[in-house]
Amino acid sequence: MKRSTVLRRLMEENAPVVAPGAYDGLSARLVERAGFPAVYASGGAISRSTGIPDLGLMSMSEIVARLETMVDAVGVPLIADADTGYGNALNVQHAVRAFQRAGVAGFHLEDQAFPKKCGHYDDKSIIPLKEMSQKIKAVKDASEDPDFVLIARTDGLAVEGYDKTIERCHAYMEAGADVIFVEAPTSVEQIETIAKDLPYPKLINMFHSGKTPLVATSRLGELGYAIVIIPSDTQRAAIGAMERTLKAIRRDGHSGSMQEEMVSFRDREVIIGTDAYMAKDKSYAA
Repeated sequence: MKRSTVLRRLMEENAPVVAPGAYDGLSARLVERAGFPAVYASGGAISRSTGIPDLGLMSMSEIVARLETMVDAVGVPLIADADTGYGNALNVQHAVRAFQRAGVAGFHLEDQAFPKKCGHYDDKSIIPLKEMSQKIKAVKDASEDPDFVLIARTDGLAVEGYDKTIERCHAYMEAGADVIFVEAPTSVEQIETIAKDLPYPKLINMFHSGKTPLVATSRLGELGYAIVIIPSDTQRAAIGAMERTLKAIRRDGHSGSMQEEMVSFRDREVIIGTDAYMAKDKSYAA
């Protein structure tokens, strides 16, 4: 079964689909091993993994190359971040074909003006409603997978306010989006009101210390949110662990004091699947 089909079934039968964020093949595999039904390929986390901020600085080809490694590392659906589509409607069509070739199950496309910013940064700007609606139509026209999940994201709350944001959401769904994503609601009441005013499959972004308060997954399901992404918590946890390990190495000359926080050499190889690679190599030996 195509991964896009699997994602659609999960949204229908097991919502909300919780998809923690990943940024490379290893982190994607860890999400899958933890038992989650889908992986979110966070554009912000991918960008930061290269040492640059989430400001739309990476090219489409750089993102797609990373997505290919992530798709290959897991068997569950991968939801990708397509930012603004890397340009106009024609660029968006080029992007959807590339993302589908990479094997992702769906992506979200946002209405920020280029260059975009992380949705929880200040001073964002957005494109006109009609322009975004046309980009959504362009994605649907170019898609070669009828089950590919198109998630329309709006950053309108911080720019135009609530009422115009809801207007945008209705227009984006009418243009052909499968899921609506209102970025950065700032209160539980707003999360609940969005759910009431938008009777569509919805995605919500949940992570610690952002502008959006944390809400239990069970409650989000009751409100009709079909997908819950947690974009960068895995990366921030990894940063903290690496900093603690490096501090120990700097102090002691080795990481002995950190052993309880580290997987063993052997456990790492199990996660990577080294034994299977070695066995396959032996099977092809002359």
